[in-house]
Amino acid sequence: MCSTFIGRIYMEESSLAQYLPIALMFLVAVGFVGLTMVGTHLLGPNRKTQVKQDSFECGIEAKGNARAPFNIKYFLVAILFVLFDVEVIFMYPWAVNFRDFGMQGFLEMLAFIAILLVGFFYIIKKGALKWED
Repeated sequence: MCSTFIGRIYMEESSLAQYLPIALMFLVAVGFVGLTMVGTHLLGPNRKTQVKQDSFECGIEAKGNARAPFNIKYFLVAILFVLFDVEVIFMYPWAVNFRDFGMQGFLEMLAFIAILLVGFFYIIKKGALKWED
């Protein structure tokens, strides 16, 4: 009984010891980042001028208020792009393993594409992609 208990403790310690290099590398990385940030703050020049305090946007002079509202269609198109882009990403592993999935995998992908097309036609019917108001 005692030998099995000691054996379990040894196995737990040895499995934890396997993570020691990862923990050490994490500590070195965090230490390097912290040391670099503190070092550049202490050793670097600290000259504040009006030019440095101004906002910089691709070299173009700022005009007006940056908080001006604009059309919600930009957000909608961006969200729809991300949505359909992620759906295509789901299709890639299926295409790579197409032969392994067999007929059931093919039918499941057809159902997936059908649901995707239903959503796409719903978006078109609602006029989410029309730019004219």
